[in-house]
Amino acid sequence: MDLYTAAITLFLVMDPLGNVPIFLSILKDFDAKKRRRIIIRELLISFGILITFLYLGQYLLDFLNLRQESISISGGIILFLIGIRMVFPGRHSIDDFAGSGDPFLVPLSIPLIAGPSTLAMLSLISQNQPDRMMDWTLALVIAWVATSIILLLSTQFYRIFKDNGLSAMERLMGMLLIAMSVQMFLDGIAAYLN
Repeated sequence: MDLYTAAITLFLVMDPLGNVPIFLSILKDFDAKKRRRIIIRELLISFGILITFLYLGQYLLDFLNLRQESISISGGIILFLIGIRMVFPGRHSIDDFAGSGDPFLVPLSIPLIAGPSTLAMLSLISQNQPDRMMDWTLALVIAWVATSIILLLSTQFYRIFKDNGLSAMERLMGMLLIAMSVQMFLDGIAAYLN
């Protein structure tokens, strides 16, 4: 996996376009200035979580004695399931996320930005090629910046694309993610058989 493939994959897994309606629904009771401050705060928290997991996740996997092939195969399966969910979305229950007051950490940072799938992807890329941590850090920064721009401009994105446009773009991103996950799964099987 190269830097740009990693960045695109992380961006697809973070799914900022799919998160736009959820962010807007959770933050609908706040004025634009307060909403922007909350989004910036949650983006910074999620970045801290993601960068920490990128560097410490490998030690956790080493402690659990997981082989590279098993990480690649399981990562491919997880990304495949995420892609399927993006292509064939179920009913999103925003009420599951809604709470009273200013949302802090949950649900905006975790699980919407720094969710289990993003953490699994970071584990996968850091475990596969631990000597390229600077590349993976840059890939994470690129994906996070692109996600941040979309979420900070969520109101404008929603005005332009509406529900149907955002749904179509999320499904296209899901199809790309499915193709990438199948390749990751096949690479893991080939590495195991060799």
